[in-house]
Amino acid sequence: MNKKDVEYFREFLTKRLEELLNQADDTVSGMTDPKENFPDPTDRAALEADRNFMLRIRDRESKLIRKIKAALERIENGTFGICETCGGEISVKRLKARPVTSQCIECKSKEEALEKALGL
Repeated sequence: MNKKDVEYFREFLTKRLEELLNQADDTVSGMTDPKENFPDPTDRAALEADRNFMLRIRDRESKLIRKIKAALERIENGTFGICETCGGEISVKRLKARPVTSQCIECKSKEEALEKALGL
């Protein structure tokens, strides 16, 4: 992978990380606001359902944040774009589709097939 591609991914991942961290800050501040008092249990249930949904989204985003940080670390140590399983090069096309990936498409496909076969 050439330096131009690596720099593109560094900038893309850094920007995405900043966006996710800002959203997480907004969620935390929104959850620490004083609690609303709802006389109607249906309104309260709707608020709780919305809050639970938001927490699930943020949980997924926190996992993505960890993956982005790991990808940025691989960029820094020169292993970004190299499959952690076989050591081969991960195509730029795959990295554009999933920039946090650490496996080439062949190794990831094999891993998913094995998981499916084992019922995981």
